[in-house]
Amino acid sequence: MNSLLTKTDAVICGEIVLPASKSISNRVLIINALSYSSCPVKNLSNCDDSRVMNQILDSNSNHFDIGHAGTAMRFLTAYLSKIVGEWHLTGSERMQQRPISILVDALRKMGAQIEYTGLEGFPPLKITGTALKGSVLELDGSISSQYISALLMIAPTVQGGLTLRLMNRITSRSYIEMTLDLMKKFGIMYHWSGNEIRIEAQNYKPIPYTVEADWTGASYWYALAALSQHCDLNLKGLYLNSLQGDAIQADWYEKYFGLRSRQEGDVVRLTKSKAVTLKKLTLNFIENPDIAQTMVVLAIGKKLPFHFSGLKTLKIKETDRIFALISECAKLGVRLTEPAEGELAWDGSFDEYLVQKIPVFATYDDHRMAMAFAPVALFNGAAGIEDAMVVTKSYPLFYENLRQVGFNVETVTP
Repeated sequence: MNSLLTKTDAVICGEIVLPASKSISNRVLIINALSYSSCPVKNLSNCDDSRVMNQILDSNSNHFDIGHAGTAMRFLTAYLSKIVGEWHLTGSERMQQRPISILVDALRKMGAQIEYTGLEGFPPLKITGTALKGSVLELDGSISSQYISALLMIAPTVQGGLTLRLMNRITSRSYIEMTLDLMKKFGIMYHWSGNEIRIEAQNYKPIPYTVEADWTGASYWYALAALSQHCDLNLKGLYLNSLQGDAIQADWYEKYFGLRSRQEGDVVRLTKSKAVTLKKLTLNFIENPDIAQTMVVLAIGKKLPFHFSGLKTLKIKETDRIFALISECAKLGVRLTEPAEGELAWDGSFDEYLVQKIPVFATYDDHRMAMAFAPVALFNGAAGIEDAMVVTKSYPLFYENLRQVGFNVETVTP
């Protein structure tokens, strides 16, 4: 299903109930399972990723198809490695193109029995669950933090515990910190010194837990608010003091776009605070890669040249997001460049020959492509989104929420 988004004004006002954090939900589901807990997880994300994870953890089957859910693939690979039984784990065509050998190799060093049933180094996997023995593992810190989080969460439950030595610069450190903070809430002690994380063998403590709203989901509303002429927007369930690293964007938006965030109970209120004059935007997304696409589109809408770095992991997400951004931004007359690996830049110029009056953006089976390009309708008047419902991966009510602030969302035939 394709959607056409239009808006007749540049006003963003109202209250949005944000989805629960997918990142927190997926971690808590694994930790809850490792805790053998009967305590409830409240406000669990209703997105595809968390729904798939929850169904698998509650399933009587041993064949699991996680679709596009990359987090589920990585977390479940580690989790099932220590659960006695034979497990078959597969996913979508794109998922079978996403490498997992770094995680599998690490688990094999701990005694895991994992076989590739298709292409070597990629899902599908056959996992024979067994008792794992801890060791000292060296991992490249610049790899996906989900590999590291997957190992950390099972660390307390393996014989002898686990020590991870992270080599090179750590990517998405905030997500590793989130994982450890959640583990601590469930009773786990750890020691992190420099690039070494040590977790002794110990037991998780079952506790009830309530998941906070998603800061990555909030990023699309921050972009809309920054692009608006007038804004008074309440984001319900969001907290400025958050476990989520993407909360840093509140500071970025005030500093670079004059958008004020104020905590009012369980709501973050967004209002325009001051005019900011900025000639070029320079940001490093090494801790926050999931909000990079949103910021690219926002900068184009603001006609603001930029140089972004820390984007290396975007190439191994749901799609190659660097390629996707370069391709789709061309429809706005923008020629993005990749000055070096993990970088994107724009000089602020537009190529009128490339401009499409009503651009229709491909989403590449990537939920964040759909939501990142939705704000184009605010500064362009209209924007088409192919395969629009790909947003259910993380934000099922996204278009309904757009309607609440005055967008017209029309289903169109491809």
